[in-house]
Amino acid sequence: MKIGQSLELGREPLLLAPMEDVTDAAFRLMCRRFGADLVYTEFLSADALIRQVAGTTRKLVIDPEERPVAIQIYGREVAPMVEAARIAEAAGPDLLDLNFGCPVKRVAGKGAGSGMLRCPALMLEIVREIVKAVKIPVTVKTRLGWDHDSRIIVELAEALQDCGIQALTIHGRTRAQMYTGQADWTLIGAVKNNPRMHIPIIGNGDITAGEEARRAFDTYGVDAVMVGRATIGQPWIFEQMRHYLTTGEQLPMRAKSYYVEVLRQLVDNNIAKLDERRGILHSRRHIAASPIFKGIDHFRPVRIAMLQATTRETLFAEIARAEELLLATGDYWTE
Repeated sequence: MKIGQSLELGREPLLLAPMEDVTDAAFRLMCRRFGADLVYTEFLSADALIRQVAGTTRKLVIDPEERPVAIQIYGREVAPMVEAARIAEAAGPDLLDLNFGCPVKRVAGKGAGSGMLRCPALMLEIVREIVKAVKIPVTVKTRLGWDHDSRIIVELAEALQDCGIQALTIHGRTRAQMYTGQADWTLIGAVKNNPRMHIPIIGNGDITAGEEARRAFDTYGVDAVMVGRATIGQPWIFEQMRHYLTTGEQLPMRAKSYYVEVLRQLVDNNIAKLDERRGILHSRRHIAASPIFKGIDHFRPVRIAMLQATTRETLFAEIARAEELLLATGDYWTE
């Protein structure tokens, strides 16, 4: 798959979805290490970029080793979005992604993110002006529509393409669904199979394993698959999914201690890129969500202690306790 004139992502690429408080630089690097073909920053507020809010501008920093990488921005007004697009472009990403899909109330309720699906004319005006304002490829991530009765994605996709975007990511839910129910891939397939569409179509929603990625490629014909919540706490999912796409077989799990060490490295990388306090805070969600600790007997007190740790020393001591419980039945996974 190719985006624009020069961003070549290969056959059946797997992309890391942009997620707030998840896809920081340390996690993006880890996902690239395990085979993600393209990674995205956390979504950044156009207004915060313009006001140079430190917590937001800090998220513009790109590590050369994480390329290719996209910066994603969101907003609800033309001029601020154009200005933010120029600021983001100056940070040197490989492409600029526009978020018209975030469903959370504090974003969509104010007309940004998936709130734009209620104002498609304004969405298209923003896209047209940004495409004219920047030189890097511009892409869009959105949803099927605002609710079940306004699933406008097939017509909207054509209009977005006409505005000059270079790829379109579609999450197979409406804003009203939030993250409930099942993603509807049939409409994603309808966009991909529309003879008028010539830009890459990226499918997103409920992809948690290689079998689901294979079905997305084979059944709906998408050019790429974007993986979101399933990556939290397990960046190695990209390695597992790629193996299945290539061989049709499950990749055997590594030693349990290997995955614990990956989480330790993620903590250390976050501390190195931020500081001890913030690095630990950024790591907590991954530690809490990691599937390697699920089902362990007597684990709850250790889990709570890991999530309450405020220093590297105490956190690593609790991770060691968790590893001890994990390895109590052996260092290798069994069927």
